[in-house]
Amino acid sequence: MGSEALDFLSCDDAFSFESKKHTTMEDQITLPIHHGSWFEEEIDVDLKWSFALNSVLHKGTSEYQDIALLDTKHFGKVLVIDGKMQSAEVDEFIYHECLIHPALLCHPNPKNVFIMGGGEGSAAREALRHKSMEKVVMCDIDQEVVDFCKKHLTANHEAFRNKKLHLVINDAKVELEQRQEKFDIIIGDLADPVEGGPCYQLYTKSFYENILKPKLNDNNGIFVTQAGPAGVFTHKEVFSSIYNTIKQVFKYVLAYTAHVPSFADTWGWVMASDQPFSLDAGQLEKKIAERIEGELLYLNGASFFSSTILNKTVAKTLKNESHVYTEDDARFIHGHGVAFRN
Repeated sequence: MGSEALDFLSCDDAFSFESKKHTTMEDQITLPIHHGSWFEEEIDVDLKWSFALNSVLHKGTSEYQDIALLDTKHFGKVLVIDGKMQSAEVDEFIYHECLIHPALLCHPNPKNVFIMGGGEGSAAREALRHKSMEKVVMCDIDQEVVDFCKKHLTANHEAFRNKKLHLVINDAKVELEQRQEKFDIIIGDLADPVEGGPCYQLYTKSFYENILKPKLNDNNGIFVTQAGPAGVFTHKEVFSSIYNTIKQVFKYVLAYTAHVPSFADTWGWVMASDQPFSLDAGQLEKKIAERIEGELLYLNGASFFSSTILNKTVAKTLKNESHVYTEDDARFIHGHGVAFRN
């Protein structure tokens, strides 16, 4: 990646991830402490989530964000961007199956998909499993993240080589504005909206209304996005706001959730269209068998249907949420991560 900030850390080093407006990873290297290595992510001012490391495999700093690949004892390889865990080797299938397959299964015949973000390649991998798929455009702003993931995330090597995948390095907002074509499905596989991060504007009403929705095919076009933590204590951070914002733009909006162990929380997604969704579990199960290459590890018709039934606390918040996500009135995910020796 061509930067002195990419020097590898030995297992005896310790470092922390901070927003680059404060410091770089290299600035944060400290003296080693004893015993095992740990990664610690700050979930809130008084709450942290940590897990043991075997080693820090790679680290780097791109133009936009800090990147690291950690070898963890419990979750395998873990991709960390700006100190926030993005996916873990052992359970990323939960997140990516939930992100990709419900929208594609609700569409009668999905042929082309536009993925905003998704630089690690897992979203594209799942979309390419659909037999009807003719073209997957993956648009990520950060060339170095994509190159990093192409090299180190072996599970996605085949997806990156697939001729149906069209990889674009650009701001997704700019790319959608410039493209003349429309898509059956547009997918938001963006990083969480963090203050100072590169993508929070892609969660706003103006973006959804003026740029994204016009690029969906008029018949059966579907938008789906990851929408952050959706647990009893975390769903008000951004999940409820993203849901309510999308409700201002689309006629039919569906929120659903699943527990992702490596995130230490329930996670949320929001799917939207101007046509109603069919959620019959039996029909979804039949479509999974007919349309998708290979066997899904997490999702089936019944589990997706159940994922749309939210607990009373979260459902009440979504019903009463009034905040609309705008450039001037945004909500952000809290925290960053720290790797250290203990």
